Amino acid sequence: MNMTLREFLADNPVDRDRVEAHKKRMLAEVRAYRLRELREAAGLTQAQLAERIGVGQRQVSKIENGDLDSAKIGTIRSYLEAVGGGMAIEFVIGDERVQVA
Repeated sequence: MNMTLREFLADNPVDRDRVEAHKKRMLAEVRAYRLRELREAAGLTQAQLAERIGVGQRQVSKIENGDLDSAKIGTIRSYLEAVGGGMAIEFVIGDERVQVA
């Protein structure tokens, strides 16, 4: 017997908090992967980048694995500058965005 989508959802409710947590993790992984791509495009190994910005290779690895909460803003800024970019910090509330750095 075929089940309608409505029937399926009634039997298998969606946990929105879990979905949002998963989306947040996935976005962090995509951002981290992009940082690695930028480093590699700059022709740098993790160890070379770490030496250039004055941190250990492990810190670069943590940044590239999405662990930005434990990284200092200055370290992230140095990372981005070392691969040829820069950093902007925004305050976001609703639809309003204010660049603060």
